[in-house]
Amino acid sequence: MKKFVLGVLLAMLALVCAAAARSNPGPKDDRSEVMDRLRDSAKVLDELMNVPESNITDTVVAKARCVAVIPSMVKGGFIVGGRHGRGVVTCRTPNGWSAPAFLTLTGGSWGAQIGVEKVELVLLFMNQKGVDSLMKDNFKIGADASVAAGPVGRSAEASTDVKANAEILAYSRTKGLLAGLELSGAAVRPDEDSNTAFYGSNVNWRNTLSGSVPAPSEASSFLAEVRKVFREARAETNAK
Repeated sequence: MKKFVLGVLLAMLALVCAAAARSNPGPKDDRSEVMDRLRDSAKVLDELMNVPESNITDTVVAKARCVAVIPSMVKGGFIVGGRHGRGVVTCRTPNGWSAPAFLTLTGGSWGAQIGVEKVELVLLFMNQKGVDSLMKDNFKIGADASVAAGPVGRSAEASTDVKANAEILAYSRTKGLLAGLELSGAAVRPDEDSNTAFYGSNVNWRNTLSGSVPAPSEASSFLAEVRKVFREARAETNAK
């Protein structure tokens, strides 16, 4: 029986690793792949803000200091699970939103689960402590910055205060359904291969997110979507 369970675990681990590898080409990254991720991230952000009756509430969005989008996070396993995803993050600066920096998110989980699925993920960094953790260029969610499942929909206003002290609010969508997501223990690091592919060199993570690195024109569609989302959220919040 032990051999059977071990065999199943190893098979599921191989499946997760294979799926992660497909979304993580590593050193073979090229600029076109990174550009696809930017476009996918803009699309995910737009769609998660416009899910009928269960979107990310404007009150939360208007207060966010940084936003990270992982358009395709692989999550799965058998009893012992795993997560892996690659995405992009931008932060508010005195001169607007920063140039995008590329990141990876990896982490384990424990619970009754089986199979592999892809999840769209948005992380909102809500205060200075959350931003400071992100600037470390290698931090663990839950240990270096607290995380909570982000409130969604019209009922979110009532629960926003409960989550007011969380540094990070996490939102996920799987098979069209938007919900909050717990990510305690997941590690966030710079995606050096993608940063090099996009900028031509591995630009400094902190300098990029603080606004010292000019945003290439190819980042305009992603940044335009971020500006639109946050501009509309502020307008809706001020109108209430």
